[in-house]
Amino acid sequence: MSVRKRKWLTRSGEAREAWVVDYVDQHGGRHLETFAKKKDADAHHAEVRVDVRAGVHVAPSKSVTIKDAGDSWIKAAEMAGLERATVKQYREHVDQHINPFIGKLKLSDFKSQAVRKFEDRLREEGRSSAMVTKVIGSLGSLIADAQEQGLCARNAVRDLRRNRRRGKERQSTARQRGKLKIGVDIPSSAETKAILANAQGRWRPLLVVAVFTGLRASELRGLRWQDVDLKKCELHVRQRADRFNEIGKPKSAAGERAVPFGTFVANTLREWKLVCPKSDGDLVFPNGGGNVESLANIINRGLAPACVAAGVTVPVLDEKGKPKKDDKERPVVKAKYPGMHALRHFYASWLINRKEDGGLGLPPKVVQERLGHSSITMTYDR
Repeated sequence: MSVRKRKWLTRSGEAREAWVVDYVDQHGGRHLETFAKKKDADAHHAEVRVDVRAGVHVAPSKSVTIKDAGDSWIKAAEMAGLERATVKQYREHVDQHINPFIGKLKLSDFKSQAVRKFEDRLREEGRSSAMVTKVIGSLGSLIADAQEQGLCARNAVRDLRRNRRRGKERQSTARQRGKLKIGVDIPSSAETKAILANAQGRWRPLLVVAVFTGLRASELRGLRWQDVDLKKCELHVRQRADRFNEIGKPKSAAGERAVPFGTFVANTLREWKLVCPKSDGDLVFPNGGGNVESLANIINRGLAPACVAAGVTVPVLDEKGKPKKDDKERPVVKAKYPGMHALRHFYASWLINRKEDGGLGLPPKVVQERLGHSSITMTYDR
């Protein structure tokens, strides 16, 4: 294995030179790779030497494109029986965000620097920070799947993440990201009280349970009466409804749990049970036809109107970033908290900060268990 300088003349007699990395892989195959600069050749030589010794080197000629690896990843997800919503999201990430920009690149040519450029390109093309994070996460999983198949030696996404965890950059990233803030990401106690006071009809009991049990929207939509004990003031999460309204297991093993609630929630549910639509699935919060309620309906007909009626709103901005006004010159507003997860965040912060038995907040492990988080780090980082 060596790095050497190569000189030659073109047909027109012009002198050319380049740097060549000459090596034999772990299978005995010889390879020559050419670089314009010696520093690039040296860097590649060092990387190849480590990979060959580890027995994981994949020659560029045998490498596949990111698009091919993505197709294989999605097929593996389908065969593994992942939820339809999860597979759909993976496919959207690959087809709409990954393939258009880097799908034609070979995995062997995709380095950490390329990941950074891809992130920047996504932002330039108008993707939100949240979407960029999700897409990069999917890309990392895609490459990890290719690694398991022996199609590439390194995972550029995870290499970059390891580098970012070091030193000041890690601290800077943490400061920029920050924790969720009351009144910005999490409703305050006053806002939550106002939202519940303005919730109407069948949406009120659903929002009450969401606020004081912290269930995910999918868990609320799949909750059954047989899993609610009004005497003990406790409910059990044993199933959930996915984006396609199909009933399945909780999000994770930790998601299957018991959650206590107070007399206010119990009384609300007792009243609701008297008028709750009949459901073949014994659902606590079915739609008018007794089937699984859609998430869009919960937000658009339940949470958002309650927020607007309670004055928990933010202005709608026009293309120039200025507040919009209606025909009567009144400000146009929308719900300040557009998703049900904001109520789950409220419940988590309420548990962490509430006073119980003379102390401040519940023990971290209890909070984790009630939220159904797989890791306590997730509970307290958020």
